Amino acid sequence: MRPSAHVRTEPGERPVEQRVERPGRRSGRRPGTSGAARKAILTAARQGFAERGYDRTTIRSVAREAGVDAALVHHHFGSKADLFQAAIDLPVDPSVIVRALTEGPREEVGERVVSVFLDLWSAEAGRSAFLSLLRAAVSNQDAARALRSLITSNLLEPVARAVGRRDAALRATLAASQMVGIAMARFVVGVEPLASAPPEDLILAVAPTIQRYLTGSLRD
Repeated sequence: MRPSAHVRTEPGERPVEQRVERPGRRSGRRPGTSGAARKAILTAARQGFAERGYDRTTIRSVAREAGVDAALVHHHFGSKADLFQAAIDLPVDPSVIVRALTEGPREEVGERVVSVFLDLWSAEAGRSAFLSLLRAAVSNQDAARALRSLITSNLLEPVARAVGRRDAALRATLAASQMVGIAMARFVVGVEPLASAPPEDLILAVAPTIQRYLTGSLRD
């Protein structure tokens, strides 16, 4: 039973019990505003998913790194899958990326795709989100679906449709396979000399392949 204390009352009144918290009892909430706690949880989750992957990142580990109770993580985000979806929210609207890829000469779309993707993966704001996706997708189907949807359906398929070629879905998946492979080798596995190659060298090497996937013949 919880300990209680009686509050002194006036004569004739019945005593009212008042709950007394145990010393050292945690409230389950991080000091400060709810918004600050939510931000701390997201920061810890992005770091955890990026560094340890989906399976090895737990609600408890995220809560510990954020300085909150695990119950507060569940309160804000629900399950680990829901937390993962919130954590991979990109700092750039996909529609903005699509416009950047489709505005310009059609014969340079391959170059723009490689350049934009390398910029996104290299920038500090997007690195943790993409690394979380890449590492988690290796072992978790939810993460793999999220990665496919982001790169294929939300980014490259609209580009393939915009350049006016048929089989946009196939072309998008071909281009995505190339870019995801480069991201894994360069940013996750660290395969040299690819990992340290200058971005301009990668653009020159990879852009013609992406160009053919998106605009050229797939049978030649």
